[in-house]
Amino acid sequence: MLRAYGEGNIFGEAYGEGPVRVLWLHGWARTGADFAASATELAREGIASVALDLPGFGSSPLPAAAGGGEAYARLLAPVVSSLGEGPLVLVGHSFGGRIAPFLAAEHPERVKALVLTGAPLVRLSSAHRSPPGYRVARALHRRGLLGEARMEAARQKYGSRDYREATGLLREIMVASVSEDYEHVLSLISVPVTLVWGADDHDISPEVARRIAQLLTRAPDVRLEVLADTGHLVPRERPAALSAHVRRLVQTP
Repeated sequence: MLRAYGEGNIFGEAYGEGPVRVLWLHGWARTGADFAASATELAREGIASVALDLPGFGSSPLPAAAGGGEAYARLLAPVVSSLGEGPLVLVGHSFGGRIAPFLAAEHPERVKALVLTGAPLVRLSSAHRSPPGYRVARALHRRGLLGEARMEAARQKYGSRDYREATGLLREIMVASVSEDYEHVLSLISVPVTLVWGADDHDISPEVARRIAQLLTRAPDVRLEVLADTGHLVPRERPAALSAHVRRLVQTP
């Protein structure tokens, strides 16, 4: 059932009856429907959850201003505070995984544990930087030596598919997200964290998950499972594996 949350402008699907125990946060250009299989399975076992459509996606309108994971966490904080009777297990996939760490760090009393999958929270090396041609164009543009039309051509040539397809405020949100520093917030998280990754995730490799695990220095329990024959869309490809970890965290005293 689709319901309104927060100030009435964030929508999500509710699964199960009773106190909400899990909050699902989807990836870029996706919706909460990605978690339907996992959420339905857990609901049959009496574990209620909510899968949000993040602002700007699905049923939820765009936010008033652009911002990255931290800004989205501020938008979702009232939702987290209002759900359930106790702390929640937060599940963040991809873009949702940029938001969940800020919620856990800033509201530890409302977050029991984190499950992150395909979350682009660290850059591994210079090999993962933007192509040289784009970096040169960006530097020239910042100095006023390259016009906007040619800069936009560089963005279209070198940008990711998500970037090319995003327009207006959504593009600004994407830029803010990829420019954000997540390493500090990871070091502040003090709840258990489980990382569930696809071995064949060519968007965000398992090496990223291993680096994230190293940065979670205050988390009391950090686990990583790399799923064979699985790509970036773990919620769609391996819903049972994802729900198994969520179930374990919900049931842990």
